[in-house]
Amino acid sequence: MIVVTGATGNVGRPLVQALAGAGAQVTAVSRTATELPPGVRHRVADLTDPQGLRAALSGAEALFLLIAGSGLELDPDALLGAAKAAGVRRVVLQSSQIVGTRPDSPSHAGLRAFEEAVHLSGLDWTVLRPGGFASNAYLWAEAVRTHRTVAAPFGDVGLPVVDPADLAEVAAAALLGDGHAGRTYELTGPAPISPREQAEAIGAALGEPVRFLPQSPAEARAQLLHFMPEPVVDGTLDLLGRPSAAEQRVSPDAERVLGRPARPFAAWAQRNAAAFR
Repeated sequence: MIVVTGATGNVGRPLVQALAGAGAQVTAVSRTATELPPGVRHRVADLTDPQGLRAALSGAEALFLLIAGSGLELDPDALLGAAKAAGVRRVVLQSSQIVGTRPDSPSHAGLRAFEEAVHLSGLDWTVLRPGGFASNAYLWAEAVRTHRTVAAPFGDVGLPVVDPADLAEVAAAALLGDGHAGRTYELTGPAPISPREQAEAIGAALGEPVRFLPQSPAEARAQLLHFMPEPVVDGTLDLLGRPSAAEQRVSPDAERVLGRPARPFAAWAQRNAAAFR
């Protein structure tokens, strides 16, 4: 049995589908009910309550651990202790590239604590460190639908954003296969792409132009504060505006694990064009 936390999200949903498609027994864990592939068990649970999570973990051998938000409100040792007590032997943690590239960043202190706890847990562990997600472009969906515009700061700064479907496939490989224990994979797309270029790719997927509107960092900050904690917003804007060479580097890890190149942003835009129509 494999337990997937965050099962309704951009990574959890395709991961559950991939695992079920491979014939694995899967328990999907989320805070709310959701539609799932046939045969997948669903449990409503919250990571802030490790004891309540025990029922979802019953009979599990492997765990995909997705930490939403800052993770500072969670107790890594208690959560991993509950997993071990339930019989889990393998854990795949979705962390962030920033843990490696900006080790002193306060916005990701919670994920650093989880990485450290996983390393010391005694479990077979794999850590996934994705860069920015292609699916962050959903933030522009309403403006694209209503005005065919994209507003973003740092319009010509490129980053190799990762397709969540690639992240899900790497997670599935680590959960199902051997040779991944003790490894940390940095996951990116195949090439840097700027917000302006992302707008062009969305327009190409729609078959009509999408106009790019430069946004000031202050405007972007005010918008992001509606749904992200302040330290995460400030860290995100610093990364978007002043990425390091390591953050602009294309990682080979996804291709090494999957045996094919990482998907480009244009492929994500084509696959998800309906969200922008």
